Amino acid sequence: MDFSKVKLVVTDMDGTLLNSESKISDHFLGLYKQLKKNNIKFIAASGRQYFSIVDRFDKSIQDEITIIAENGAFAMRGNKELFTLELPTAYISKSIEILRKVKNAQIVLCGKKAAYIETENEAFISMFKNYYSEYTLVDDLTKVTDDTFFKIAAFHFECSETYIYPSVKQLENELQVIVSGKNWLDISHNNANKGYALNIFQKELNIAKEETMVFGDYNNDLKMLELADFSYAMENAHQNVKNIANFLTKTNDESGVECILEQVINSRTI
Repeated sequence: MDFSKVKLVVTDMDGTLLNSESKISDHFLGLYKQLKKNNIKFIAASGRQYFSIVDRFDKSIQDEITIIAENGAFAMRGNKELFTLELPTAYISKSIEILRKVKNAQIVLCGKKAAYIETENEAFISMFKNYYSEYTLVDDLTKVTDDTFFKIAAFHFECSETYIYPSVKQLENELQVIVSGKNWLDISHNNANKGYALNIFQKELNIAKEETMVFGDYNNDLKMLELADFSYAMENAHQNVKNIANFLTKTNDESGVECILEQVINSRTI
């Protein structure tokens, strides 16, 4: 395959660049430096909180990589805020009230300063800390006002698509409702998706679809995969992702992203 056209690499985090222990392989840093040496831009795009994404990368590159956080609602490059898509205030209480009626659903209000939870479920909090580095436990999510809010994330220990989505599907005409993982579902501004965010950067960098490489594993990656000729589904990806991606790579535990990046770099040295 001819990888010589690639000028931009975009990768999801959970289930993609991160292994099942939520870690980036030691091999990635060297590959990133080679991408940079060859003037290939790199973007990390995730449903995670910004702080949780940047913390996963080596400190030596944290200030230079572009990060799309909160499923496309917020983006940063170093200390520079690139754009924000706020969740309309009128919909926050409405969405929370609907989710409170979903049995065993855990709710996260995602803000710029922190993520907010009102549950004291220890099993959820223990897991939740893996995705949100900065968080606050509050009595009532609808009473939190001193922040800029990007989305509401809902979690179900069994399956978000089965147990949460049917209850919030009614919001789809007004908001972005995305099943972002086996256990997660996100509610956000209509334009808040990874594809919207990626399109902004493709225009900024003057990089075309045929020069873009994207890796993903779940439904919140679909719209950004559509913007890349070099679109890769992980072997562990949701079937919807495999159906839309042009190519398939190994699982996140087999360094599927790194395997392809090695080929990209080798294409520059042959």
